[in-house]
Amino acid sequence: MLTAKAEVDDKVLGLDSGANDYLTKPFAIQELLARIRAMTRSPGSTASSRISLGNITLDRATFELSSPTGSFRLANKEFQMMELLLSNPRRLISTERFMEKIWGYDSSAEINVVWVYISYLRKKLAALHGTVRIKAVRNDGYSLEEIS
Repeated sequence: MLTAKAEVDDKVLGLDSGANDYLTKPFAIQELLARIRAMTRSPGSTASSRISLGNITLDRATFELSSPTGSFRLANKEFQMMELLLSNPRRLISTERFMEKIWGYDSSAEINVVWVYISYLRKKLAALHGTVRIKAVRNDGYSLEEIS
């Protein structure tokens, strides 16, 4: 995140909202370039290519959502949504956050597109006999939780 907001609360909010880094203005271009190089070097060392919860695994390299009973190759938006849910297990993710992170601020997509993709993911999790579910909290958002 590159911003003029330099207060500690702004930094905490930015990082907690999903930013991998936070750089305030004014900044030295050398520092910005060094941060970019650091974040893009050797992708295997920064994050595993697979993330899991329960019996569900998402392979970031192949976009494959799998369980012991099978697998699906996810479409791009499905993958991005599932990655966000799996990266934040049991944390509530608002519909607005999905919209801005996946479709972007400039998108003309309606908010109901999130509901449609959540439905697709729920059907795939059910077909895989997943031990996780996407829980909806009315007017707040969605979270990925293990079924007990």
